[in-house]
Amino acid sequence: MFRNILVPTDGSPLSAMAVDKALAFAKETGAKVTLLMDIEPYHILSADAEQLASTREEYEQQAKAFAAQHLARVKDKAATMGVACESEHFVSGEPYRSIIDTATKKGCDLIAMASHGRRGISALVLGSVTTKVLTHSTIPVLVYR
Repeated sequence: MFRNILVPTDGSPLSAMAVDKALAFAKETGAKVTLLMDIEPYHILSADAEQLASTREEYEQQAKAFAAQHLARVKDKAATMGVACESEHFVSGEPYRSIIDTATKKGCDLIAMASHGRRGISALVLGSVTTKVLTHSTIPVLVYR
């Protein structure tokens, strides 16, 4: 069935639920999981309080530390469940592209992700990451709501 499932995460509650379900699915099917966290780049003009309160260096350091901690927690959970798991994180302005490119590069045969994440109002204006992945991916996508 599926051998390698790409699971993008942003640390939001809905994303955490999707990660849990994807790990359970991977365990049932005997697939390995590739976790991906795409860090939003620093923007001088932003509605994100974390970016407004930080310098570029502080924001990038905090964002990378958050990604490393979050991915480590998920990898520990996967290990406890007996699911093989690796992870990557990127800084990208186009998370949908990172998701599709990573899935292709890692030989993933399924992308399992939440229906939406924490991108807030920008998702309403620009379109959600999930919608863009569904539109552009040639790899099957499983969406958790």
